[in-house]
Order: sequence, then C-alpha cells, then structure tokens
Amino acid sequence: MNRTVNVLRMQFINKQTYLWVPLIILAGAFALSLAIYAIIDAAGGAGPKYGGGAQAPLWYFMVVGVQALTLTFPFSQAMSITRREFFFGTLLTALITSAILTSVFIVGGLIEVATGGWGMNGWFFHLDWIWAEGALGAVVVYFCTAMLFFVSGFWSATVYKRFSGIGLTILLVGTGALLVLALFVIGRLDAWAQVGAWIAGQGAVGLSLWGLALAAVLAGLSYLVLRRTLP
Repeated sequence: MNRTVNVLRMQFINKQTYLWVPLIILAGAFALSLAIYAIIDAAGGAGPKYGGGAQAPLWYFMVVGVQALTLTFPFSQAMSITRREFFFGTLLTALITSAILTSVFIVGGLIEVATGGWGMNGWFFHLDWIWAEGALGAVVVYFCTAMLFFVSGFWSATVYKRFSGIGLTILLVGTGALLVLALFVIGRLDAWAQVGAWIAGQGAVGLSLWGLALAAVLAGLSYLVLRRTLP
C-alpha cells in the first residue's frame, strides 16, 4: 500500500497536468460563459441562460488519463515499481482528482443558486437536468463523468503503448463499427421509442452510474494490457 501511495505522490509531482491546466481551462470557460451571459443580459435577454462550457475540464480529464500513463509509466518502471502498484496508484490519483473537480462544481452550483445565476440568471455549474435529484445527485453525475473520461484516456494510452497507433486505430474503428451496428439494429427493430424511454427513465444519475460501470470495465481491460506493456 505504501508503494501505491508513492505512485500517487509521483503522479502529483506533475502539477501542470493535474492542477494548473484543469484550473485554467475551467476558469477560462467560466469567464467566457459569464461574458456571453452579460452580453445577452445587456441585450434584454431576461430568461435563463445555459452554456456547455462546464464540459471543458471534464473532456480534458481524458488527456489527463493519457498523460497519467505516458509521462510516468516509464519512470515508474525505472524505479522498480510493479505494474500492479502503478495501476492502483494511478487509479487512486483518478479518484482524488475527480473528487476535487466534483467539489469545485458543487460549490460553484450552490453559489449560482444563492446569487440567482450570478445576478444574470446565467447557469454554468447548476444545470437543471444534472441537479434534478439535488446536490447528492450532482455529485454522482460529476464524479462518475470525470472518472469515465480519465479511465477512457488511460485505457487508450495503454492500448497505444502495447499495440502502437495502428492497434489503437483498429480498436477505435471497430468500436465505432459496433456502435453503428447497434444503431442499425435499433432502427430495424423500430425500437427508438423504447430506447428513448429507457434513457429518459434512467435520468442523469442512472446514466452516470452506467458510465461508472463502463469505466470499471475499461479499467480492468487497461490492467490486463498494462501487465504486458513495455516501458
């Protein structure tokens, strides 16, 4: 366990990847969103204003997942850290960073409610469909989403490291083909209404939990690939 914690410390040496860049992306997206809300408000737009800028740091978490492997895995092997210790230490890093980002989003959402959308009826953190089940539901959505993006990036990096760019490209194309096939089957069965009803019934929290289950599968696959990956 101590060596796993050492991997966590090693990952956090790179503060640019885990701290500064996500904060810059979040602050930039937030500032731009408020500027747009102010322009709309000045033009007489009194209705609620929503933006998708809050997605930016979540998408960046996929890059964080990639760099969690590519920047530190060779160094960890030179330090005689086992692949198992590296994997669980990196997963612990993902849990902590996802929890930190989730905390920022929750605090931001509560401030938005208290200020009436920053005094402009503009909403960046507190989106209705995410907060439909309250703050706890929003915690689940943001945390699961961040974990899914991180693990997806880490999984992609392990595949690339083990099978090169050609292997990753073939895997991604194959995954895309399976998704298209699934869409074709749904269309042939005329089941779009049932699929739509199922998605609506899950809600943001339910879909996020499915995303967390997918992240667990990708994490397991990443570990299997990492065991045979060379630095």
